[in-house]
Amino acid sequence: MVHSSTRPTSTPATADIPGQSTAAQPALPLRLSTDIQGDVLAGFKKDHVQLILAKFKDRRRARIWLRRLHERIATTRDVAAFNADFSRARRYAAGEDPADLTAVWRGVAFTYAGLTELLGGAPFSDIPRGTTQEAFAQGAASRKEIVGDLDDSDPEHWLFGGEHQHPVHLVLTLAADRHADLQAALEEERAWMAAQHVAVVFEQEGNTLKDHLRGTEHFGFKDGISQPGVRDFDEEDPERPDYHRTKPGTRLITPGEFVVGMPPDHRWPAGLPGWMRNGSFQVVRRLAQDVPGWWGQIEQNLEVLKEHEAVPEEATKEWLASRLIGRWPSGAPVAKCPDTDVPTPPCADSDNDVSFADDLEGRVTPLFSHLRKTNPRDGLKPRRDGGPIVEEKGMLDGRRLIRRSIPYGRPYDPQGTPAQRADAPRGLVFICYQSDLVAQYEFVQASWVDAENFPDRRDVVGRDPLIGRDTDISFPSRTGETAVCPLRFERFVRTEGAVYAFTPSLTALRRLAEGEVPIGGDPPSDQVVAGGTALRRFEVISSHKARFRLEGNNYTVRDENEQQLWISDNTNPAVAGGTFTEDGDLVLNGPTGDVLWSLGTGGHPGATLVVGTDGDVSIRTADGDTVWHSDTAH
Repeated sequence: MVHSSTRPTSTPATADIPGQSTAAQPALPLRLSTDIQGDVLAGFKKDHVQLILAKFKDRRRARIWLRRLHERIATTRDVAAFNADFSRARRYAAGEDPADLTAVWRGVAFTYAGLTELLGGAPFSDIPRGTTQEAFAQGAASRKEIVGDLDDSDPEHWLFGGEHQHPVHLVLTLAADRHADLQAALEEERAWMAAQHVAVVFEQEGNTLKDHLRGTEHFGFKDGISQPGVRDFDEEDPERPDYHRTKPGTRLITPGEFVVGMPPDHRWPAGLPGWMRNGSFQVVRRLAQDVPGWWGQIEQNLEVLKEHEAVPEEATKEWLASRLIGRWPSGAPVAKCPDTDVPTPPCADSDNDVSFADDLEGRVTPLFSHLRKTNPRDGLKPRRDGGPIVEEKGMLDGRRLIRRSIPYGRPYDPQGTPAQRADAPRGLVFICYQSDLVAQYEFVQASWVDAENFPDRRDVVGRDPLIGRDTDISFPSRTGETAVCPLRFERFVRTEGAVYAFTPSLTALRRLAEGEVPIGGDPPSDQVVAGGTALRRFEVISSHKARFRLEGNNYTVRDENEQQLWISDNTNPAVAGGTFTEDGDLVLNGPTGDVLWSLGTGGHPGATLVVGTDGDVSIRTADGDTVWHSDTAH
């Protein structure tokens, strides 16, 4: 049975939704979405993937091309139903892929330059500093210092996405179970693109590694384990709220963290145009892996550790490498299996029920490990100044990414063919989806992965040695006299190309093809903040002419050119956040929630904070009376 990505007209049977009865089916409405593209929430999950990066040459022909492609884009409903059937058949076959159940899926995303070319003007006009709009408009190459793409990862060395190369307007993803099916689909798409003057800039292949490396990346470790669950798409465990029913330890994240237009968790939503609803921002990175360099540095540093008696004498290269990642090659977490790898049975989900609450100093799973650097879970200590520990719900859940990565290139074999030698291209095609590029992908890269002091309030931690830049790390000593042993790791994963793109909904694709999306986005409107809203540092509430944010230790109002028009008069440097209270007061809070500064407008239950299109910011009572305003209208 071969499935194409031309959309079916029938709704999948209840049996296609795992663990759901007829009565329970409506509880997971996102599984039935025919508007969200299929790779975002459901995931294509194919052995063979090809990304075609291309640019438009003619706007009219580009819309003709998109009009045909629109009907062939896989939806969440398509992919979720197929994946459920595939997983069921694989369980029946004791882990073997069903040969008679295959599909070819298509997905498409556009860069800011691509949308501008397709529309004949900018997709949105309000681009406040520090927002996902700004990151998207600037593009991946311009954000190199934020995410650590420097030195040999600098965009000047990239194969695509650099400013010195042809612009990338779109990313077309094709994914298939069988290589022959993918090649046939590629030939068809290339021919149609050529006919409509859509020029290919770069093509990036990706393939699941074979045999004993299946499911791993080129260093030999199982990949894609710590994926978040999505509320309204995945089932909740009735015995453990906020967690996936069939994947213990997997938290359910509100869909607004991945799908634009749905409420995010504990964050003011980005002011994106309405046509972008049900879309998602996509990051694509080609990450080259130096496999012999990785294992060579592991071996050298293992010798250093043994010289200092910092590790057991029987420790192996795999033992040390597993500490850098936080999991053994099979995916078993070091936190639960500190001494040896314990593979999971065939068809069983990898263990994601990991806690660091009893390992706050990183003695078992080091603080610099990739697992903790990209998802610290419950392993953060309370603040030195008495503030509460950061909880997963909200602050940490709001940083999660949905990853759809796949290896490229042949496995390393020094005795193999030229395509298997050390200098042959190999690595990971990193793909992720999120609703906010700054709050999610860039935050994780800059504040966690590439930060030498995260988690903070410890001894020197170092960068993530797996995917970060050159770094000194503090390895926790298990047997020696000192608490830590310093090690040095040089970068062995480098960026060779990157793109920021937007994956529109099926509705938006149709509107883009028909020229119905307005240039510049929606007309400006007043932004109304209800009482009881937390205001986090650098989040922007914008009405275009007024941009209200908490920056540093004060609230500010800036105009559309980022010129400061108003600032609060707080002088206390210990600000941890802010709140617009339920009774209408604007306050700045300390680390324990105490009030450090107040505007003094309390006593008005039901009041709202209004960021107006005239440039003024005001607090209004439930009856509409103004009790305070910034006097910044212009």
